[in-house]
Amino acid sequence: MHNTQGKSAQAALSKAVLAEALGTMLLLAIVIGSGIMGERLSGGNAAVALLANTAATVGGLYVLIEVLGPVSGAHFNPAVSLIMMLRGALPGPHALAYVLVQLAAAVLGAMLAHVMFDLPLHQVSTKLRMGQGQCLAEAVATAGLLFVILRAPSGKVSAMVAAYIGAAYWFTASTSFANPAATLGRMVSDTFAGIAPSCVPAFIASQLAGGLIGWGLAASLSPSTATS
Repeated sequence: MHNTQGKSAQAALSKAVLAEALGTMLLLAIVIGSGIMGERLSGGNAAVALLANTAATVGGLYVLIEVLGPVSGAHFNPAVSLIMMLRGALPGPHALAYVLVQLAAAVLGAMLAHVMFDLPLHQVSTKLRMGQGQCLAEAVATAGLLFVILRAPSGKVSAMVAAYIGAAYWFTASTSFANPAATLGRMVSDTFAGIAPSCVPAFIASQLAGGLIGWGLAASLSPSTATS
């Protein structure tokens, strides 16, 4: 009996990790690929390129969450997985597996976009995204993302997360990476969506801090479980 349950749990974890890998890879391919396409077709108009990038990301993210959410929770984001672990909603070993596969899949997603657009497979971004404003923007973007995930009504998470990310592309100075894995993937793409390696540590630190803030804000609005 216990052996059967153990095998079932392992199979479920394997499927969840695969879902996280597939979802993160496709998300990065969507973000980077749509940035490349938008820049090529916009005639040098950065606002039009960003609008195209936003629309593709919103649509792709919604679909990925809907399709893969029932399998893994559709985190695609180490900040989300770590907060879920801290909340007790995801066991530590599972969270570690999620994070490792998200980071690797993000790089593969960048490479997939490069191959589709006949670009060099291995790249390093030269696009500087730095300064206190950009770091604050990443903290705000990630805090908002976790707040939405934790406060969204049942059945509406996918639409609300996609809508929030679409809005955050435009109201944050950083265009809302809000995801350490996405930051790593975009670091190895010298394209419209890229970020230079020197900017990555500050972005990731801001994202992790923002995730904790978002969790705290969501918890502060949750009904008290204390009993008298």
